[in-house]
Amino acid sequence: MPEKKYFAHPNSLVESENIGANTRIWAFAVVQKNVIIGEDCNLCNGVYVENGVSIGNRVTIKNGISLWEGLKIEDDVFLGPHAVFTNDKFPRSKMHLGNFLSTEIKMGASVGANSTVLCGITLGKYCLIGAGSVVTKSVPDFAVVAGNPARFKYWISKNSEKLVFNNNGIANDSLNNKYKLIENEDRTKNSVREI
Repeated sequence: MPEKKYFAHPNSLVESENIGANTRIWAFAVVQKNVIIGEDCNLCNGVYVENGVSIGNRVTIKNGISLWEGLKIEDDVFLGPHAVFTNDKFPRSKMHLGNFLSTEIKMGASVGANSTVLCGITLGKYCLIGAGSVVTKSVPDFAVVAGNPARFKYWISKNSEKLVFNNNGIANDSLNNKYKLIENEDRTKNSVREI
């Protein structure tokens, strides 16, 4: 039997064999068999990962989070304590539709503590979900949203600085990353991309 390159606390239950090097799985965490976890991840106490979940590299999953089938998490994502994810819009006891809605969390996104993320949506690259928010629709890249329901607040950089755009719609952060504001007639569909 090959040596494990990850750490699993003795009080965790880890059934998957698809776990990357230097990942740490702490006490009372459960990882089912058909789960993929990348390298250098941290799954804190009481995390539950159901079959069919995919987790990228360098992902932090704080205490008390359940990740359900249909969830895909890209690299460098942060999930705050007790965040809630769903995979069924109309749940009923003992009634399983068979096809759960997929939810994607893109690279670098952060979800605040006690937030609820409904299924079938995408959280964009480097977006930030405020603590206690209820996210009912997809969130654009670099957007900060908060509240119930979560609403757009402002744009944020990869290193968590509020973006201030010049007259040409360009913003820089302190690490010299550049961003372009793409304005749309319907302001709710504005977006930001890195240039």
